[in-house]
Formats: sequence, C-alpha cells, structure tokens
Amino acid sequence: MGILDGAFICRSGDILNIDDGYYIIFDDFRNVTLNVKADLIFADPPFGIDFKGNLHTYNRKADALSYVEVSKDEYPRFIIDLVKWCYNNLKDNGSMWLVSGWNNLRWVLDAVEDVGFIQLNHVIWKYQFGVFTRRRFVTSHYHLLLLVKDERDYTFNKLEHYPEDVWVIKRKYQHGVETAGNELPDELVERCILTSSNKNDLVIDPVLGSGTTLKVCRRLGRRCIGIEINPSIKKRIVEKLNDL
Repeated sequence: MGILDGAFICRSGDILNIDDGYYIIFDDFRNVTLNVKADLIFADPPFGIDFKGNLHTYNRKADALSYVEVSKDEYPRFIIDLVKWCYNNLKDNGSMWLVSGWNNLRWVLDAVEDVGFIQLNHVIWKYQFGVFTRRRFVTSHYHLLLLVKDERDYTFNKLEHYPEDVWVIKRKYQHGVETAGNELPDELVERCILTSSNKNDLVIDPVLGSGTTLKVCRRLGRRCIGIEINPSIKKRIVEKLNDL
C-alpha cells in the first residue's frame, strides 16, 4: 500500500502513479474528492482571456500543446469554484499560493474574500521581458497571492533575512520543446514551496498543467497530488519529471 492510496476519488479520469507519494489525476478538479487535506496548495489556473487574441500578452505560442482555456464569461464561476475547492481541501494551518494575470485579478480577489481566505501577501513576480507593444506598457509581471485560513498558525520559512514582495525571476524558454502554454520557471514554484511547506508535507496542485509543481516537490521531498483536466499533456509531464 502506498502512502497516498485511497487518498482520492475521481469520477471519470485516469490516474498516473509516478511513484510512492506522487500522483496525477487527469480530470477536472471539480470531479475529484480527496480523503486527505493539503499542507500547501499551489495553483496557476487559466487566466480567463481570449486565448487566440492574447497569445502575445502572456508569451504563449500558437503551436503549444493543446491548452484548456476558460472563457472570459465562464471565468468568475470557474475561479470561485477553484478557490472554494482549495479552501475545503486545505488543512486549517495550511497555505495556498494562487497565481493570476492582471486581466481578471478583480474576480480572483473577490473569490478569495468570499470563500474566507486570509491574504497574507500579494507578491509581484517581475520577469525579464514582455512582448513589444506600441500603445500601452509592456506586460512583464504576474500576481501571486499567499493565502491562509488561520493567520496565527501557518508555515512560513524565511528564505532570506529581508524577504520582499517583489520577486525578479527570469523566464526560461526552451527552443524546440513542445510546451504546455505558459510554463512557470522551476525557481518561482520552488520559492513558494520552500516558503510554505516542510519536507514530507502534502502539496496539491488542482490545475497542474505541465507538471512543474510535481517536479519541484519530488526534488524537495514533498509529497504531491496533481490534478490536470487535459490528458493530452501527459507526455510533456513525464518528460519534465524525467528531467530532474
């Protein structure tokens, strides 16, 4: 018996067991029932933009792996479902990192407040460049919200003496590698996981994408359950996990 056997029930999706303590469920997170609660949840959901019209805005390429987007009209309902699911599947002393672009940030902030999360920090991730624009400023940042249930009881490991809420972390682009849309750099995810969890803690990513969270958790000794709606991305996830 693995240490996470029986930890979840999914309605229709396939389950990929990477090794003991590391699972991927290919299903919509709304179809997954967990019998364990997370010490940390990391979520980088779709941003709810017109994908084709905004390829350059978020540095996505049209030839990326098929990407399951959420329409702008669907986004308010989607984000409240996601935040509520995360709140219900997080330990009372757990934490959550939630990534957002700027377009629908208002819906994200409303969902966080409506569900009952406490926002500890609003971190800005500044990367090294965006796409050239003629009549507006170049977009070269994301938002990361650090959320908890209990502001008196949560994990916070200071990684430096004077940690600030603006992070300058370079993006890495892999030429000739089929990617899953807009992949986050390992360094960014690693910083979140090291700050808000300890070894052997359980990290859950309900919108796993190409598997960066699971890859980083394996390297850092955290258990991980990833949930990804798009089964066609499995090949990319396995490639990334083999690149440890």
